[in-house]
Amino acid sequence: MSIRIAPSILSADFARLGEEVRAIDAAGADYIHIDVMDGHFVPNLTIGPAVVKALRPHSSKIFDVHLMISPVDPFIKDFADAGADIITVHPEAGAHVHRTLQTIKALGKKAGVSLNPSTPLSAISHVMDLVDLVLIMTVNPGFGGQSFIPLLDKISEARKMIAATGRAIDLEVDGGITVQTAPQAIAAGADVLVAGTAVFKQGPDHYASSIKALRGD
Repeated sequence: MSIRIAPSILSADFARLGEEVRAIDAAGADYIHIDVMDGHFVPNLTIGPAVVKALRPHSSKIFDVHLMISPVDPFIKDFADAGADIITVHPEAGAHVHRTLQTIKALGKKAGVSLNPSTPLSAISHVMDLVDLVLIMTVNPGFGGQSFIPLLDKISEARKMIAATGRAIDLEVDGGITVQTAPQAIAAGADVLVAGTAVFKQGPDHYASSIKALRGD
């Protein structure tokens, strides 16, 4: 199982976002993780489709766009048009997550679904045929730099759900991922790790070594 690292630009220098995206691309990032927050669904405001569109020319890597916004449906096309490759939504962010995922797929994008720490896996059991990525949140979403909630049993159960489909579905873990917690998440079944602080905190000269350390290279 190849481990992919998705640095979260939430922890990047926002005054230099284009440079930061180029730097993490060159440093070996597999995905570029873009956290979109609306100050309503989660307690923070970040960026919109215009910023995603502006960043798109800076990297050919997969743009992994996590929408922590509600209602989410009116914005799906905007993020698709801006250059998102994977669009991840929360079941709580709209009335019909099945329809939301269908909308993402109809736009030719990969569809992800994200589960907050208290959201059970049963919330997505009937949409697994539409899902390309399952994101297990190991912090309550809204802020970077939080401590890992050890939901290893939930990650393991998600891996079993994915295996039962026989489909190629990413199992992504986001929240408090460090060189200490990454091996735990990987052992539980994760194959994509989102990391913000752990990648960006030491500056561009250390991006490559930080990504390698998280991957376990």
